[in-house]
Amino acid sequence: MQITDTAVSLNVENPEASAEFMRKHYGFEVEMSADGFVSMRRPDAGVNLVYLRTGLSTFKPETLAGKRADGLLVVFVVKDIDKEYERLKSEGVEITTPIETEEWNERYFQVTDPNGVVVQLVEWV
Repeated sequence: MQITDTAVSLNVENPEASAEFMRKHYGFEVEMSADGFVSMRRPDAGVNLVYLRTGLSTFKPETLAGKRADGLLVVFVVKDIDKEYERLKSEGVEITTPIETEEWNERYFQVTDPNGVVVQLVEWV
């Protein structure tokens, strides 16, 4: 097997709102979009983010079509987490979880996008 790309697909009520949040605050760009679908890319992220509107008839498996991306964290490892924390605060992003450092040297904070998807930035210290 050869993996040529990676994507995470999230069911949300308003794909465009999540896409705009990631574009504005994290520098992702729209790669493809259609009704109820937005695929975003950032060359250095190593993963595409795909937002699908909940309830799309084309979603498979059908048993999950109406469910949201609850309980999922989208995590990015960054350098200079304090700088990113201040940048997002200055952009008016509400901080869900202020900066914390875990005993295993993970320093992180979390924000929540307009659809309730938690985005966590991490720096290993």
